[in-house]
Order: sequence, then structure tokens, then C-alpha cells
Amino acid sequence: MNLLLKNLKNILLYKIIIISLFLTLGITYIRIKIDKFEKINNVVIGIITDIKEKDEYLQIELKTKYRILVTYKGENVFKLGDIVKIEGKVEEPVGNTFPNLFSYKKYLKSKKINFIIKADSVKFLSENKSIKYKIKNSLVNHIGKYKSCNYLKTFLLGDNNDIDTDIRNTYQSNGISHLFAVSGMHLSLFAGILLFILKRLNEKIKYLIIIIFFIFFAFLTNYSPSILRVLILYILLTINRFLKLDIKAIYLLMIDLIILILYNPFYIYNIGFIFSFIISGSLILSSSIINNYKNYLLKLFIISLISFVVSIPISINNFHEINVVTPLINLIFVPFVSFIVFPLSIITLIIKPFDNIFQISINILEELSIILEKLNIKIILSHIPWYIIIFYYLIIILFIIGLKNKKIRNIIPLLLLITIHTNIRLVINPKEISYLDVKQGDSILLNINKTILIDTGGIRNSNFSIVKGSTIPYLKSLGIKKINYLILTHGDFDHMGEAINLVNNFKVEKVIFNCGTFKTLEKELVKVLDKKKIPYYSCIKELNIDKNKLYFLQTKEYDNENDNSNVIYTELNGYKFMFMGDASTTTEKEILSKYNLPDVDVLKAGHHGSKTSSSKEFIDTINPKYSIISVGKNNRYGHPNKEALDNLEDSKIYRTDKDGSIMFKIKNNKLQVETCSP
Repeated sequence: MNLLLKNLKNILLYKIIIISLFLTLGITYIRIKIDKFEKINNVVIGIITDIKEKDEYLQIELKTKYRILVTYKGENVFKLGDIVKIEGKVEEPVGNTFPNLFSYKKYLKSKKINFIIKADSVKFLSENKSIKYKIKNSLVNHIGKYKSCNYLKTFLLGDNNDIDTDIRNTYQSNGISHLFAVSGMHLSLFAGILLFILKRLNEKIKYLIIIIFFIFFAFLTNYSPSILRVLILYILLTINRFLKLDIKAIYLLMIDLIILILYNPFYIYNIGFIFSFIISGSLILSSSIINNYKNYLLKLFIISLISFVVSIPISINNFHEINVVTPLINLIFVPFVSFIVFPLSIITLIIKPFDNIFQISINILEELSIILEKLNIKIILSHIPWYIIIFYYLIIILFIIGLKNKKIRNIIPLLLLITIHTNIRLVINPKEISYLDVKQGDSILLNINKTILIDTGGIRNSNFSIVKGSTIPYLKSLGIKKINYLILTHGDFDHMGEAINLVNNFKVEKVIFNCGTFKTLEKELVKVLDKKKIPYYSCIKELNIDKNKLYFLQTKEYDNENDNSNVIYTELNGYKFMFMGDASTTTEKEILSKYNLPDVDVLKAGHHGSKTSSSKEFIDTINPKYSIISVGKNNRYGHPNKEALDNLEDSKIYRTDKDGSIMFKIKNNKLQVETCSP
């Protein structure tokens, strides 16, 4: 009878937890939508909670009444916990200006940061007397003396910023980045060590000491969401154990989730947070399946397979591709990191002579990752809406049930869904023109059965590659696997500066140059094209794309590279588009004299809206309904020019510096406009 009452109470409790979770998710949605925050002054005083050196700049996280990110060009003479006075320019973080891609603004919000200050000065006021900052500074300084300090910081402080970017990319490509994010695996090992050391103590005191250690470790790792998840879950499991509540682990995980998103609703923008809960929940629910396997490697494979499969929808909408060999790769890396690399990091911290041995293990780790990346089998999958995500999870649940009943055939619906998804562009033929925000430059994507990219953009004096960081991920988010034609309007850096990066990192079938002799950048690109055996053409008059045709209106050779720009006209479903490159008024006059141009629906204005283009005569003749100006924010050229804007005033003007990327979609024979404002 008592057991029956207890079961009824638990059922009622579980219903309350589930209802509370859905209510919390609803409240979270509302909180995000109505998010409001007070403005801050350009002079603030706060505590330094984190410092990173980025190129010539310091990136400082500052704790005041709010959390603030500070960028400062100066020498790092500060310590964690220092109280400083900051003076500078206050800015709100910029969101993504390419659809479907990572939003830095949302990421900072997940850290409760609403403002960035570009500091003119950072003045030291006083040292923090807190013992926890003294310990952390001592630990950071101690780790800094090791050859392997970059990996010690990764495993012990949750800071992987000093790992070489190319190596870090191989970890992500292989699907093993989770091994370098301090999480449950790391804390479980710490807990095991502490339980062994404290085995003679009272049970409750042991667990209390471990919880205190976890709280301090959370401080060391700047309270990362994945560590907070483990910390709160460990506390809940401890309470559940000692009070003999017999609440199932999955419901404790739900309570954990409720607590964290009530504390910070923007955690849902943190990819590590999402992966952490999705995978943890799935493994808890699949524990009976996992425990059926006694062989360690087979059990590890099942864990890796379930983790991989349940993360597919999240990976699709964040990375837009999956690596199907990831579960097998984890069979190599998980034991190596769990039993060798991570334990060695702890031993090395205590016994410095182990630094050389630890470094050898790191070298093996990196070389393995580089080698295995070449064996990757990646599938590009386009961005999916929420209802397709739900459908994916229904199929995934069917697959996991199949694992439980050892029905391997249950994987067929998932494989079928992925196959349909990856080939969906063969069925749905989109008509979309995207004017990409490549800052002070041009890049336009024509997604019209075939894929055409007009220009690549190029940011001078910057380590950031707009093609690798934005354009290629955006192409993948649309399910695009190759560029059929790369059209380069002319040889200036802001139009083709990223062409070699594109060709080296994405499949390009053919390249088309403008008329005139090749300039330096074009010659460098030709060398790469010859090496890769990619055909290229120059000074063509038209291009047939299935039922569509692109007309190249500028075929005269000038001694000015801007005037030699390819000028392209096309018509899609009755809508007329024109792309002017950097053509000046000279080219405009020549085109008017040669062609009887109709009214244009969408014009990509010439030369970023400078005064040398978009003459009144030309604009009045083609009478655009929409005008697009591709221009960088606060650019040094003063683009767009007021005269050009005045000439375009009868059209609806969109600017990439204000509107981000601008997408024109033809659906049901109607032209729709979408923007991705920063």
C-alpha cells in the first residue's frame, strides 16, 4: 500500500515537473521577446572576470551591475579580479547579417552581456582581496609556465582559445569538440578522485566537499552553462539520494533545465548548453539499452551513436553538415582523452616534469585529428524549420526504440529522411537572389536551379575571411554543395579578394572574368584554377542557365578596371535584375547607347553608391523599383554618396550596412524581400 502511494505521488510529481518545464519554456520565449535592458554610460567601474589576448587587442569581461565586454588596444598588465575604470565608446553587439548563421549578439546574451565598450583607457583602481581570485590568478600563472599550457587551460579552466585555430577546426570537423569542453566527463573524474581521497569521511560530508569543489570549479571556468548543468544535477542527485526521494534521473535533469533557463533565458542560444541537455537526456533515457552491452568498446560505440544521432537536428541548424564517421572517430578519441590525456593534465599540473609526457600525448592527439579529418564523410544539410526538427526527433525516437529491441531496420527511416533532405534541391527549384553583407565589397548569390556567385568580397587588413566565416556556411545552410559559376565583375580586392579562399574551400565548377587584361589578383587566381583544372573564361556576352539567361552588357575594354566591370542583366519569372559591379557613369552611357533597356525591378547600384556611378540619366532610364547598395558601415570612402542616393530616391533603397544581407525570393510568381539586419 505504501509503495502504491509512493508511486502515485511520484506520478503526480512527474506531471508537475513536465508541466513546469513547458510553462518555463513559454515564459522563456516571452522573456526573450520582451527583453529590455538599461543603457550604460561610457565610463564604468567593475571587476575583471576574464581576460583574453586577441591579436593586438585585449578582450576583457567586466562585472558591474551588468556584464560588459571591453576591447582595448594596450598591454595586458591586469589580473583577474582587478577593479578597473573603463572609458570608451559604448556599442550594442552586432547580430548575424547572414541568415541561418551564428549570432555573436545572441552568444553574448547567453553570457548576460548586452554591451561592448571600445575602451580608450583602462585605469587600474585596486586589487581584489577575494581569496578565490588569488587562487585563480595563481593557477593561471602556474599553468602559463608549462609548454602545454594551452591544453592545460583547456582541460582545467575550460579555455580553449589558445589552441591553434586550424587544429581546433579539425576537432570540430571530426565531431570531437565536446572532449575539449569541460563537462560531465571531467567532473566525474574529479568526483571519483575526491571520493577516493575522502573515503574515510562521513558520506554526507564527502558529498558536501565535492559540491563545494564543483562550485569553485564553476568559478574557475567562468560559470560555463555545461558546468552549471553538471553542478546543479549533482546537487539534485545528492539530495535525491540522501532524502531517498527516488525521483528518476530524467526528471531531475528537467528540474536542472528549469532552474538554468529561469536564471538566464538566453542560455538557449548557447550551442554547448543545448547539446549538453539533449545528449544527457537521451543517454539517461537510453541507459537500459546501453547497459545491455558489456563489452567496453561496443558500449562506447552505442553511446557515441546515440549521442551523434540525437544531435543531428541541432548540428544541421548550427553547422549545416554532419560527419557520418563521427561515432567511429569517438571510439578512438574518447578513451584516449578520458584515460590518458585528461588524467595526464591533472598529474602535470601537480608534477611539472610530466609536462613533456603530456605534450607528447597532445602531439599524438593533434596528429590523429589531422589524419582522421581527411577520412571524413560529410553530408551538407540545409537549415530546417522547427516542425522539421520535431519530425526528425520522431524518426530518431523510432531508431532508438529499434536499438532497444535490436531492430536494426529502424535506422532505414532516418537514412531515408537524411537522403531526401540532402537532395531536396533536386525537387524544389528555388529562385532567390541574395545580396550578401560582405562589408565594403560586393558578393551576390543567384540561387536559380544552378548556383551562381557574383564576386566574393574581401576585407583588407583583416585576419577574418568572409568567405570561410560567412559565405560558405551560408551556402551550406541553403543545401548548396557547389558553385556552378563564379563570376568576377573585375579585379579589385573588395570584389574578388576572397576568390582563392573560395576555390580552395568549396567546389567551384567554372569561373568567368571581365573584359580587359588580367590584374594581379586575377593572375594569382588563374594559377590556382590551372592547378585545380577549373575552367575559366573572360569577356563573354551571355550565359545560359537552364531556362534562364544572363546577359553581359559591358564588353568594351577600358584602361580603368571599374569601367571594365562585368554588368549583368537577367530576367527571372518576369522580374528583371541588373548588377552593375563598379561600373561608372562612363560605362552607363555606353550601355544606354547600345541597348534599349526596360524598367528594372531590382538594381545592384554601381560602385557602392559612389558619386561616380548611378547617374540620373541612367537611373531615370531603367527606373528601378528596388535599389541595393552593398557598402560597409562607416566606410572611409563616404559611400553611399548623397547625390547617388538622391538619384535613387524613387526606388526602395536597401543597404547592407543597415539591412545586412538582402534576399529577394520569387514564390508563387511574387517577389518577396527579406533582410537580415544586424
